[in-house]
Amino acid sequence: MNTEYFVNKHSIVRKIWGKADTVLFIFAGSAAEFALNKAVDWLYYTGRLPADPLDRLFSTVAYSRTILFADKQTALQAITKITAIHKGIEQNRGTNIPDWAYRDVLFMLIDYSIRSFELLERKLTAGEKEEVFAVFHRMGIYMGLNGLPADYAEWLIMRKAHLHDNLLRTNLTDDLYRQYKKHLGWQRYNILLLVQAVLVPRVVNRQLNLGRGLALLPILSIYKLIRAVKIAVVVKEALLPRKYKAQITQMDIAV
Repeated sequence: MNTEYFVNKHSIVRKIWGKADTVLFIFAGSAAEFALNKAVDWLYYTGRLPADPLDRLFSTVAYSRTILFADKQTALQAITKITAIHKGIEQNRGTNIPDWAYRDVLFMLIDYSIRSFELLERKLTAGEKEEVFAVFHRMGIYMGLNGLPADYAEWLIMRKAHLHDNLLRTNLTDDLYRQYKKHLGWQRYNILLLVQAVLVPRVVNRQLNLGRGLALLPILSIYKLIRAVKIAVVVKEALLPRKYKAQITQMDIAV
């Protein structure tokens, strides 16, 4: 009997999420936008994000990759668990996370999956971008999210509107960046800023004052040349503290 997967084994999404460096870039971009989101107070409610943003990163990666690489039943169980966690937080706080905030997170995964792969690999075709959208749209449907766009073209319009309407630099933004710096250390933190500068949409860059990140471009060119050899592993491990070495290694999946 053939195993049914939530995401087709030959999907471009598996290729994107099957490499550690691409996944790290996805979450570097998301880390910038999370900090600006008007609903960032929800991420502070449990205290887990500011206490250890890197632990939250790997927790989110684990859930995402279970959905994208596991069989359909296991993936749906993971989606159900994520939904239950959010509902539990809502009950404890006595109010609901706004629908637009749920959509924003989904939109980030779509956008930064595309942006990260194109920055590190190649331009995606129109069909591949549609496929990225379709996978995360299906995830949103199973999570019961409201107001999702019908297709990639509509998503582009909604994404632009969300970036315009739902971002604001606040004290929580600055506090979250202080936590990034504390947990990454000065050198890795500055690498994070460079990656974000070349990766995030212009409106995000402008609010965070990230600059153009020009110093990263020649480094990326060299890195692309060494990705296929062992030294690339050393570079990836240098991006995060040593205690996360095992998690980084596990991010690379043969697809």
